[in-house]
Amino acid sequence: MIPAVENYLAVRRATGFELKNADYLLRSFARWAAERSETHIRATTAVDWASQSVSVAQRDERLKTLCRFARYLRVEDNRHELPPSTYFGYRKTRRLPYLYSGVEIHRLLAAALQLRPPHSLRPQTYATLIGLLAVTGLRVSEALALRFSDVTPQGLLVRKTKFQKTRLVPLHDTAAAALDRYLMRRRKCARGESVFSADDGRPLRYLEVYATFQQLLKTALISPARRPRLHDLRHTFAVRALEASPEGRRQVGRHMLALATYMGHVNIDATYWYLETTPELLRDIATAGETFLWGEQL
Repeated sequence: MIPAVENYLAVRRATGFELKNADYLLRSFARWAAERSETHIRATTAVDWASQSVSVAQRDERLKTLCRFARYLRVEDNRHELPPSTYFGYRKTRRLPYLYSGVEIHRLLAAALQLRPPHSLRPQTYATLIGLLAVTGLRVSEALALRFSDVTPQGLLVRKTKFQKTRLVPLHDTAAAALDRYLMRRRKCARGESVFSADDGRPLRYLEVYATFQQLLKTALISPARRPRLHDLRHTFAVRALEASPEGRRQVGRHMLALATYMGHVNIDATYWYLETTPELLRDIATAGETFLWGEQL
């Protein structure tokens, strides 16, 4: 079954998927099946193999990975059985994001500018990073991967992101000006081509950014029961963009499509999820639904 696994991985990688976890899981299953002298996928064997994981979430992921592989194989050989993808009854839930207020974002920026050493590049680096995340909704990984050549007069060129897509993210004039001021100092203070780097020119790593952000939350006195995350700046941007929609509910679909493209979502349902934390729009949509139910003119 290993040759079939390698063929499947090669086909999907040719379309842009990395499949690091799938590579490990499918090879593991192929060895499991070989030990049982099975040359075709069997549903019972698949469930037994997936059940080896500790958590329900991991079992579900293992089984669903195998289901995708089985569908691929069944196109040419229906002797492969399709395991029941919902066997473990797991339903992934999203953590409710924390929405930063404008005041809190300003406090984070002020806290970043107080970082030590005071005359190093570090305070400006973190203030610019947080500000850029807040005004563009970039993923943290996308911002940390930016290089000088990705900053263009038209905006930020975000290359090969989460779903292997490349997109152009326009910047407001004020954001572009702030980024240019930082880059002038960045080029003088450190080597390397990364936009966000340590003082020695080494690209910033997520773990050190995460640790510094926890420090900034304390300095900015942002400590609700549900600890905010750096990624929540992306959620905040999306929700505020929906709330600021000038045309209201009737044009939500158009704004959703634009927002999905801007944020690099591969599926529109990932963008519609932001409605859950946009109470003004949800209330408007609920009112429209009630009006429709009672047969009145919208």
